[in-house]
Amino acid sequence: MSKKTLVPGAQNALDQFKMQAANEVGVNLTNGYNGNLTSKEAGSVGGQMVKKMIEKYENDIATK
Repeated sequence: MSKKTLVPGAQNALDQFKMQAANEVGVNLTNGYNGNLTSKEAGSVGGQMVKKMIEKYENDIATK
């Protein structure tokens, strides 16, 4: 599996989204490598990102 971003220029937006989600759940991320995170911390960031994406999708379809 490739880690290549499919949309050019989207990486910055994805990084910003990740930092925002981490801030919301109280996880301290740094730019670059974050291998010091526990599985629980990493999972909470990913879970928050998914939660926000689902909320946006639900809001988008509710306004159509």
